[in-house]
Amino acid sequence: MVRDRLTVTLYGSYTVWGWLLYSFNPSVPLLGRDLGISDALVGLHGTAMAAGGLVASFVAPRVVLRQGRRAAILGGGGLVVVGVVGLLTGPVLAWTLTAMFVLSIGGNVLISATQVGLALHQGRAASAAISEGNAVGSGVGLLGPLAVGAAVAIGWGWRVGVLVTALLAVVVLVLVARLPDTASLPRRAAPAAAPHGDQTPAPQRWRRSPAAILFLGGVVATIAVENATTYWSTALLIARTGAGAGIAAAATAGLVAGMTAIRLIIGPMSLRVPPARLLVAGFLFTVVGWAVLWTTTSTGVALAGLVLAGLGLGVQYPLSIALLLAASPGHSDRAQGDATLWGAVSIGIAPFLLGWLSDRVGMHTAFVAVPLFALAGAVAATLGGRALRRVAGAD
Repeated sequence: MVRDRLTVTLYGSYTVWGWLLYSFNPSVPLLGRDLGISDALVGLHGTAMAAGGLVASFVAPRVVLRQGRRAAILGGGGLVVVGVVGLLTGPVLAWTLTAMFVLSIGGNVLISATQVGLALHQGRAASAAISEGNAVGSGVGLLGPLAVGAAVAIGWGWRVGVLVTALLAVVVLVLVARLPDTASLPRRAAPAAAPHGDQTPAPQRWRRSPAAILFLGGVVATIAVENATTYWSTALLIARTGAGAGIAAAATAGLVAGMTAIRLIIGPMSLRVPPARLLVAGFLFTVVGWAVLWTTTSTGVALAGLVLAGLGLGVQYPLSIALLLAASPGHSDRAQGDATLWGAVSIGIAPFLLGWLSDRVGMHTAFVAVPLFALAGAVAATLGGRALRRVAGAD
């Protein structure tokens, strides 16, 4: 893999999205307090993010086709800036939900166009470059909750920490605009292909294998666990340990630290240990971290629990996606589309469900949903691994 100027610059897209996710998600309970709304209502920001992701899945390929990949990255980043500003200045729920919807469209277009650009530029090293880009994003995102916590602690409020997302986006947009014209990131869209010959083949019939369906369930469970935890661990720490809002928000950095650390080593590990087994272990390790977090009343022990949960979470998404694609030979694009679609549904449901439960039974009891998501993912991964082995044996 070549870490040249284009590659390193495109990594910037991951830093923008990573900072947004890990600075805003732990700030959600604080936004709810500012707006004076219930946990269920503030959880609708996850639903708005999911809706934006669904729209982006249709918008991104059309923008790339008509305007070019560079324009898609610049346009997506511009929407991120607009969305962040709207989110931070919104005086009512309808305003902030609309801003999150716009922000999510921009962020998903930004990441989608960036990943294809990296893949085309790196060729056979595409998976390594995309994995490294995600590691960079979560690594930079590690600073997000710390920045929010520090800003709250000194009286500036959580918005200052989230505002960094817009500043990073502006820097990345300037750097991308100045990149030289290349085949993977042209300044103009490629000419439309003539509608004849092999360029417009009829779509092949695709029947999802049992293994693909199971690993898709693993993707859904992974996204549910990650978003539910990052959205509501701040509220849990405040309720159970008595930590201040700033400290509780900053503690989410422990989760991201665990995710970043394991993502740096999971690739080599998966070459020696069957990935499905590692995926099951990741789900179960998250349950262990949750148990530490859920049972303690000490802020320090809760932080350790978040780190343990992060070590499990960091395994889940990349391996769930890799196994889903492995179970869908010849149809990787459609399988990735399934993951995007159902992942967005998971983002929309999981945080809202926890908020709804919190309004009725309290956040501590509501948090029991998290290990249930993880155990469901472990079951899906176990059965999916068996299904893959059966296919391999038949072949």
